[in-house]
Amino acid sequence: MSKKLILLVEDDKTIRKFISTALLTQDYDVKEAITGKEGISIAVSYSPDVVLLDLGLEDMDGIEVIKAIRQFSNIPIIVVSAREQDRDKVEVFDAGADDYLTKPFSIVELLARVRVAFRHSQVEAQQKDDVKSTFEVDKLLIDFDKRKVIVDDVEVHLTPIEYNILSLLAKYHGKVLTHNFIIKEIWGSVIGNETKSLRVFMATLRRKIEKQPANPRYIITEVGVGYRLNDE
Repeated sequence: MSKKLILLVEDDKTIRKFISTALLTQDYDVKEAITGKEGISIAVSYSPDVVLLDLGLEDMDGIEVIKAIRQFSNIPIIVVSAREQDRDKVEVFDAGADDYLTKPFSIVELLARVRVAFRHSQVEAQQKDDVKSTFEVDKLLIDFDKRKVIVDDVEVHLTPIEYNILSLLAKYHGKVLTHNFIIKEIWGSVIGNETKSLRVFMATLRRKIEKQPANPRYIITEVGVGYRLNDE
């Protein structure tokens, strides 16, 4: 079985060595890039399994790197950045990133996020092989093969995180998923501000798929416990 290849795009030599060493000890193959252009070139040539991307690169903003990679690939992109503002995170997710890790971070958490990214990729690959590649309830249709969500015959554009949350709920439709379960599946840990992030993403997701977000038809809140995707 071939090793997983991780592309690390980071211009800080110390951080780059720190992350790369940790990944190599976990038996991952690592390709390093110092600039955004170099990162894009390696992504095209080597088709890595996961991209770890710093935003503050010298030649271009990491946001532009995400957009460039999304032109030709859906490989998981995990942003590692010192930017802490919510607007920065929203911009990153809107550009197509799958996860966001704020510096400083622990290697344990980074490795957990990487494992979650691999797991999501495997689930998507399995969904492509499954006979049942869609989920439908009432006017909501999720096409797992094409990663499309349609409500009332109109395609709804979701960010990667929003889609992953909805896809997770659909996988366990009718069952209550706890906050911690969702957070671990989406972010890989429950040690940061993920609970707040989950509430924010649920609110934006409902605004996009529900006619009445305050009185949802699809995503049901189980107070104090978690969420459930209605399948009736």
